[in-house]
Amino acid sequence: MAREGRTEALEDRVARGVPANLTGRTGDSLLILAAYHDHPRTVGMLLEHGADPNRVNDRGQTALGAAVFRRSAESVQLLLDWGAQPLAGERSALSVAAFFGLEDMSALLRGRPTRATGAGSDDADEH
Repeated sequence: MAREGRTEALEDRVARGVPANLTGRTGDSLLILAAYHDHPRTVGMLLEHGADPNRVNDRGQTALGAAVFRRSAESVQLLLDWGAQPLAGERSALSVAAFFGLEDMSALLRGRPTRATGAGSDDADEH
């Protein structure tokens, strides 16, 4: 359901006891799957239900890295707002952005305004 973006159906299952941090055989969490398949509504719902934004799969990847790879500014911003760390994991979101030359994603991760979003973190220099 996370892979397909079936947010309401998945939320019903989570409300009935399916862990928001449920992981599959390869360590991919529901959040990583939703981010990789570019379903920001599902990403947001899982975060609201306690999914760990910094959980790392068996390949050292995070939901933030998956969202960066997909160039989903909406999912990236949601994950950052919920505490996702750009340097978490062996294949961090920042390293994904650098490897693929995704300057817009690098800027978003660093809290700088981008042409695509026109927004950045006002307090990025305070941390």
